Amino acid sequence: MANQTHEPVVRSKGPGSSRAGKARSWAVTHWAGLAACAVAVPLSFLVHLLVPSIPVMTTAVVLGVLSANIPGLSTLVAGPLQKGLGFAGKKLMRVGIVLLGLKLSIVDVLDLGWLTFVVVVAIVLLAFAGTYLLGKAFKLPGDQPLLIATGFSICGASAIGAMSAVRRSKDEDTVIPVALVTLCGTLAIAVLPLLMGPLGLGPEAFGQWVGASVHDVGQVVATAQTAGASALAIAIVIKLTRVLTLAPMVAAAGIISRRSQGTGSEHAGLKLPPIIPGFIIGFVALVAVRSIFEVPVELLDAATIVQDIVLAAALFGLGSAVRIRQLFASKGASILMALCAWALIAGLGYAGVLLLQL
Repeated sequence: MANQTHEPVVRSKGPGSSRAGKARSWAVTHWAGLAACAVAVPLSFLVHLLVPSIPVMTTAVVLGVLSANIPGLSTLVAGPLQKGLGFAGKKLMRVGIVLLGLKLSIVDVLDLGWLTFVVVVAIVLLAFAGTYLLGKAFKLPGDQPLLIATGFSICGASAIGAMSAVRRSKDEDTVIPVALVTLCGTLAIAVLPLLMGPLGLGPEAFGQWVGASVHDVGQVVATAQTAGASALAIAIVIKLTRVLTLAPMVAAAGIISRRSQGTGSEHAGLKLPPIIPGFIIGFVALVAVRSIFEVPVELLDAATIVQDIVLAAALFGLGSAVRIRQLFASKGASILMALCAWALIAGLGYAGVLLLQL
């Protein structure tokens, strides 16, 4: 009887083991950067607790920038921490944008009255167009003019993250606008309260000015609270009215991106960017939930805490990609441009307040 040779049995791995392997690989490459975020976020909250005038998000960005520019730490940031920090800067930012929708109720916006709504939207559009043209005039590269215009006119780093996602902007085009909007927003916290008296603004008018011209929600709170509860209340509602323009602006950018990338043989086979990203749909859905239903205060408070945590982690991740020398490239053109844009939106906001007082 002839000897029979038996081929070794090779068992194919099922999809479950494949997914488990990918999950382990992802954890190995990302855990260090996410662990750094887990350290930076509580530290940001602690700084805010000790110095309430400094927003958590501002501290998170500053910590990220410091980590990327201090010798020794910068080597870790560019090496084993890079993957996790990059994940935080992109993916966690989108989670924070979705949760931002729960802060906004259409009912609150309608309570402002049609004239205030029109003025606020006009300020957003004029600030966007003016800042974009400034970016082009200063010859900032890539998507930086668009991203800076989005951040300054709508809602700071969150808007930059949303616009960069739909535009698929390069990392270097994203981190500089985030650093600049943080710099100018921090400047507003220090400068605007000093101008309240000389400009003859009462608490409510000051709140309108802050809500119409300061970039990030946290920066608005830190600035407006110096004039009392009434200023803070009106500032938040006007600021969130600006946030309402985020979805249509990003959708418009998505349409333009698809048209520009969908023509020409050089773009054949490329996956086109979505008209409206999924996280913007989530943002709009939560705005609708907040506007239609009576959301329990406890749920809103919990969502705010989660949003603050994920946005702080995201901004730490984005800040860690900023190199100080980049800000001073081309003889500091980006910083000078940002200061001009900051003065522009502050001037437009003040003009809007005067118009509403007529």
